[in-house]
Amino acid sequence: MNNRKIIIAGGTGFIGQALASAWGRGNEVIILSRYDGNSESNRFSNQLIRPSHTPNITYRRWDAMHPEKHWTNELEGADILLNLAGKSVNCRYNDANKKAILSSRINSTKALGKAVASCIHPPKVWLNAASATIYRHAMDLPQDEYTGEMQDDFSVQVCKQWEQCFLDQTVKDTRKIILRMAITLGDGGVMAPFRRLVGWGLGGRQGNGRQMFSWIHIDDLRRAIEFLSEHDDCSGIFNIAAPRPVTNRFFMETLRRSMQAAIGLPAPALLLTLGAAIIGTEPELLLKSRWVVPSRLVEKGFIFRYPVLPSAIAQLCQTKADKPERNACFLNKNGATL
Repeated sequence: MNNRKIIIAGGTGFIGQALASAWGRGNEVIILSRYDGNSESNRFSNQLIRPSHTPNITYRRWDAMHPEKHWTNELEGADILLNLAGKSVNCRYNDANKKAILSSRINSTKALGKAVASCIHPPKVWLNAASATIYRHAMDLPQDEYTGEMQDDFSVQVCKQWEQCFLDQTVKDTRKIILRMAITLGDGGVMAPFRRLVGWGLGGRQGNGRQMFSWIHIDDLRRAIEFLSEHDDCSGIFNIAAPRPVTNRFFMETLRRSMQAAIGLPAPALLLTLGAAIIGTEPELLLKSRWVVPSRLVEKGFIFRYPVLPSAIAQLCQTKADKPERNACFLNKNGATL
């Protein structure tokens, strides 16, 4: 994809920076963020793409709450608007954090909706991030866009309200797509703590290890966004996940094998609960069974570069790919890796 004008709202996180780095080679990329990408004093300065190295990437300061002229003008004539804004869910779910998690998603989506509606030449497509955690804890059946089931815990309620807010935005001549993203694997993000666990000899299963782990390689996430943006018949909800989810046990085994780690001690659910409280996060991020499959994306003809976990992990760990027989996945009748 080249010669596009791409706006990334909330683009200073792991996913936004990876996408901007790839797209900045041949496109104009504008990142809307509370952090402008130029200040050496902000806490993301070591992670941000340096403008001097990526001349096609521009940062515009935004409070993620209100439309303001200095950045709303940037939406004019844009090919793609991608909204990734929202407080990280990697925190304790106390009242203050719950409020911030929800409001950061709702407020940013409303502000973008007002900005797009004011454009003379609005973005051609608006892709709004969502989460595959909208589906229930599933140990029995895979969840897709047609038959997936939802519950009413906090995480699911956030997802529901976030998606509804996006759907409520009235934007003329802009195609709208909801990205229900699975856990993204790349150089950063969740891979960093997982690698540390393996390096410390703690890379065994979490809980009983039977919970499903839905994932997508960062390169396939980028390619899926490009695919959806370039196909005018694509709109609505899409699960952005690899077609072969795995168990937590298989994920950890694969990571240990790629890192050539001989020992991987397991972490029982009780230990995870105690540890999560100590480090300030929630155990459900590891223990919830996310069994999500990308039915609509496959139906539209998207082809994954990394459909199975071993090849994805091998690439991310910068090791040689396993032999074919070790790359094989053992699938049950519902398409999940055991």
